[in-house]
This record gives sequence, structure tokens and C-alpha cells, in this order.
Amino acid sequence: MSVLADNIARAEDYLARFREMGVMNHIAGASVAAHSGEWFETLSPVDLKPLAKVAKGGKADIDRAVAAATEAFRTWGKTPGEERRRILLRVADAIEARAEEIAFTECMDTGQALRFMSKAALRGAENFRFFAQQAAGAEDGKALRTETQMNVTSRRPIGPVGVITPWNTPFMLSTWKIAPALAAGCTVVHKPAEFSPMTAKLLVEIAEEAGLPKGVLNLVNGFGEDAGRALTEHPGIKAIAFVGESRTGAMIMAQGAATLKRVHFELGGKNPVIVFDDADLERAVDAATFMIYSLNGERCTSSSRLLVQDTVYDQVTARVAEVAGRIKVGHPLDPATVVGPLIHPEHEAKVLSYVAKARAEGATVAVGGAKIGEAGCYVQPTLFTNATNDMAIAQEEIFGPVLTAIPFRDEEEALSLANGVQYGLAAYLWTSDLGRAMHMTDGLAAGMIWVNSENVRHLPAPFGGVKSSGIGRDGGDWSFDFYSETVNVSFPRQMHKIPKLGG
Repeated sequence: MSVLADNIARAEDYLARFREMGVMNHIAGASVAAHSGEWFETLSPVDLKPLAKVAKGGKADIDRAVAAATEAFRTWGKTPGEERRRILLRVADAIEARAEEIAFTECMDTGQALRFMSKAALRGAENFRFFAQQAAGAEDGKALRTETQMNVTSRRPIGPVGVITPWNTPFMLSTWKIAPALAAGCTVVHKPAEFSPMTAKLLVEIAEEAGLPKGVLNLVNGFGEDAGRALTEHPGIKAIAFVGESRTGAMIMAQGAATLKRVHFELGGKNPVIVFDDADLERAVDAATFMIYSLNGERCTSSSRLLVQDTVYDQVTARVAEVAGRIKVGHPLDPATVVGPLIHPEHEAKVLSYVAKARAEGATVAVGGAKIGEAGCYVQPTLFTNATNDMAIAQEEIFGPVLTAIPFRDEEEALSLANGVQYGLAAYLWTSDLGRAMHMTDGLAAGMIWVNSENVRHLPAPFGGVKSSGIGRDGGDWSFDFYSETVNVSFPRQMHKIPKLGG
């Protein structure tokens, strides 16, 4: 039996219970169907065949999940940080123990290649482990002294929160939001994306089996217009953490406004990778192609615009086209696959529509630009050249294995091009000139900038964007600031004069 055939057989074993029972909601420690009794199907992008039926949650299910989270918060919010740390470390160990099951399930549900999903599962464990270690100090604050007063700050968990996660690398991104919420002492109602709901059920089961109390993490499947809206509007939910499209973030903000809900948004990106002619061009090409063609290009931090100094533009784009043309597209469980099928036929149609837009606007399809085969959602890795920054392919988030290359003359034009979009999540800069690096990074409108590097994450560092790319920051203490209220208590250090009225 080939490695691929063996992997498919093992994946079928992992999927068997979902095929039989469906993907249930999980509320107050129990697997439950939707209150309405309705279901929807999750399709595998590999062949567009149904993987399983999924409970179609709605307002009644959200109400029940919020009630469970509210009740659990009475205890979890008061649980000592050291005890939360021990429980969440056990969750991290349990995730690692089931990493293959998580990865294989996610490959079949999302189309992402195994070479990346195996690491995503381990990244999920790393997220839990990192935030668990911070739990013991989650309440800590500062002592601020004057001659007459000592002010002592502390942080308190905000309460039950809603977490809405996307369909790309859903397990890892769910842990990135849920782990700090739990570490801070919050309880969670999780609404995963309807295109890839399966590993959210694995996460809550793994967490409870590792000792997380029932009701601390609850799961309601469904669509944005019903379950999602009910969650964002619910008065019992104190905050919403959302990862997804910018326009959806705007809708969530409006829906939560009546209850003055705190929001944290990680939204879209149209991230530039800027290559000057003094850069290490081989490394720059490797980093640029990795950041757009890995994970099917379906990630918010992908380097989807390649801005290259005109003196080396032809050289760099020729090399990128060569790399893109050699990338293996195939079944996500094949260890050799780099690009698997896109998540869903709707998304495949969106990505392919930009090929026609590119040609209509005068860009060149240097490589790729076509669907592969009839079954599944396979699209060739694509490079557009001879592009300008006013084209749709340069302005709009395509979210696929599609790269747009634009030449520039000098630093000022590079900055103008890089900042000339509505997004500002990430930027990547390649140069050997330190002064230029300082000038460029000072001028780039992005929440995160990597110099002479691809996206290398450091969990204590802040993660987030500006403009239409988001609100707030994840990572380190920034996550705890979102999931906590800061309280100040003032103590007198000595007697002071109090004003008298009416005497």
C-alpha cells in the first residue's frame, strides 16, 4: 500500500464516528444536536463528497451555551491561576497525543496539505502550553505610588466570551483565541466556520478529557446569520474574538454595539513583500513563494503582493515563476503535496475569477491561472506580472495561491505601493541596507513587519493589524488585556486633607 493510500485509510478511521453520528454541538459537557433538529453538510474539497452532517445551531443553542458558560464562570473565574495552568498544560499534552487525528481530520475538511497541518496541530498544543504558563500571573498588575496614595492594579477575567474562528487552519487559530481566554479565567462559547467544523469538536473533547471543567468551553455550530449573530448580540457575552473577513468584522461590530461588547478582530490582508536589488534574492524568493503558496495561500499573513525594484524585477519574477511551476498540487494527505484543494467550490470560483480580472486589466498570467481536473477544488499556483497597484488583483484579498508582482523605482514608490491598500496586517522587507530598513519599517502601515524573513512567530510578541486588517493585538500580555478588566484600588499612605463642604 502506498503512503497516500495508507493515510487515506487512517483518515477514514478517524472520520468514521463523524460520518455515523454527525458533528454535534457541545454544551455543558455534553454532545447535543441542534435545538431545531436541523443539520447541514460539510464537504471535503478533495472530491466534494459529504464528510459528515453538522448540527445547525441557532439562537436557542447559543442561549443554552451562554447559560452553561455563565454558570461555569462562577467557578472557573475564581479558580487559582496555578490550577488553571496545570489543567491547560494537560490539554496541551493531550493535543500532542492526538496530533495525527487532528491533522488528518483537518486535511480532509479543509484541503490543506499534511506537511503543514501536522505542524498546525502541534502549534495548537504550543499555544495552550504558552498561555498556560502565563495563567498564574494573569491577575498581576502594578503598584503606582504617590506621596499620599498607593494604587494597586489587578486584572480580572471579563466573563463569558464568544470566539468565532475561520475555515483556514481552524484548529490552530481556535487555540490561538481560546487558550488565552481560558488562561485568563474566562469561559468560552465557540462558533467555528461552517466550511470546516470538525476539529472544533475534537478540541472541546480533548480539553474536557484532560480535565477542563464542563461548561468552560462550549461549541455551537452554524452559520453567521443565525448562530453567529445570536452570539454577537447576546447580552451575556462580554467580548467577541473574531478571525475572518474585514466586512464580517464590521457586521459583528455593529451587531455587538447595543450591548457595548468588547471586540478583537484579526481580519484580512493584502500584504506586501518588498524586495530591493541589494537583497539576498534567492532567500527573498524562497520566503515570498513560501508565504503565498504554502497553506494554499489561504492565510491572512500571506505575502500576496510582490513589490520588486525594477532593476531586478525580471530576474526575481522569472525565479518565482520557476518555483511556482514546480510546486506539487495534489491530495492533501500525500506527503509530497504542497498545494491541496481550496476549501470550497464557492471559494475556488472566487479565486479563479481573478484570473479573468487580471487579463481584463492588462496583467500577464506568467504561470498557473487554471483549475486542475474536474473533481475537487484544485487550482494551479499562479503568478501575475506586469501589474499595477490600481488593479483588483493588487487591491483585493484573493486568499488563494495567487501572487501579484509589481515593480518599483525607489524607497518612496515602494512605500506608496505598499501602503496603497485598505489593509495593514503584515509586511515583509528584503534589503541589506540597515538605514533603508529603518526608514522603510518606520513608514510601513502594517501591524507586523518582518525584515529579511518570512513570518516567524514569537508567541510573546503582539500579533494584529491596522486599518481594515483588525482591532487589537494577540500574543503575550496583549491577549490577557483583552480577556480581562483592569481594576485599580487606592490605599492611603498617610493622612491627607479632605475638602469640607457646607461648613
